[in-house]
Amino acid sequence: MKKTLTALGLVAVAALALAGCSDSAATPANTSSGSADAGGGELRDVRVAALPIAESGALWAAIDAGIFEEHGLAVEVVPAQGGAQAIPALLSGDIDFAIGQPMGPIRADLQDLGVVIFGNYASSLASGDDVNSVVALADSGIASPADLAGKRVSVNSIGAAGDLTIRKAVDDAGGDSSTIEFIEVAFPDVQAQLEAGNIDAGWVPDPFRGLIVSGGGVDVVSPYQATIPGLTVLTNFTTQDKMDSDPELVADYAAAMKEALEYATQNEDAVRAAIASNLEIPEAAAAGITLPNFTFDLGDAGIEDLGALAVEYGYVDAEPDFATLIQPQQ
Repeated sequence: MKKTLTALGLVAVAALALAGCSDSAATPANTSSGSADAGGGELRDVRVAALPIAESGALWAAIDAGIFEEHGLAVEVVPAQGGAQAIPALLSGDIDFAIGQPMGPIRADLQDLGVVIFGNYASSLASGDDVNSVVALADSGIASPADLAGKRVSVNSIGAAGDLTIRKAVDDAGGDSSTIEFIEVAFPDVQAQLEAGNIDAGWVPDPFRGLIVSGGGVDVVSPYQATIPGLTVLTNFTTQDKMDSDPELVADYAAAMKEALEYATQNEDAVRAAIASNLEIPEAAAAGITLPNFTFDLGDAGIEDLGALAVEYGYVDAEPDFATLIQPQQ
């Protein structure tokens, strides 16, 4: 079986990727600049790592609406490829907060790195079309999860929730997930890699999922729905040091993010417009994107279930201390 675990040890390399440089597949970051808020006070500069995917539309739209400025924050969005890649930058102080999958923080907790999930950001949909799925080309011969056995399947970050839930879905469908070769491919590059024959299937969110499927591709399986329905897609996290040394900043950011996600839920058109602008896709394509459940509430995020699944598949040796890992901010 191909090795599917990615260590957190390459701190310097990952930190450089987030210390002012864009991911090669990322679009220009959206920023909120200015020296004073509407009330005349000084804005605090905040750097936030986020993936260049449709889910980030809530963040971009909230910045455009001035929500963070109302809370005294000037936000710079730093493109990242996955949550685990953001952790070294958090630890080095290159960024203040990150929005990403929870597997990175789970591993970080097991290594006593002091990473804390303090809020949800977006959760997958428990039924219907989901926000991400494994797709393949029409002539691939792949029609069901079991067909992924023995195939080359891409994920954006190996050793995270993507390949973990794919493996579970394949095994539950009667396939042998240990024969899958997982390959790390940035979401925007999946279609080209499929067409080049370098991968057999790819795990992607919208808008990339929709573009591939609408072009005749096959929607093979939504692994979150198949394993942990409603599982969080992205969470908000930072370091314990940040929470202890600057609780006011954490509280202000948490309050702004909660408001931002509520705004996104009530203003889908603004979210879709932000997606079209920041991902540089047609408005018609953005209009067809399946949006997640934007929520700051961690109550039904499924992080504990994901941790248990990670132990079952040997991604981690033990479950993290959820009491220290998950510290909801209200």
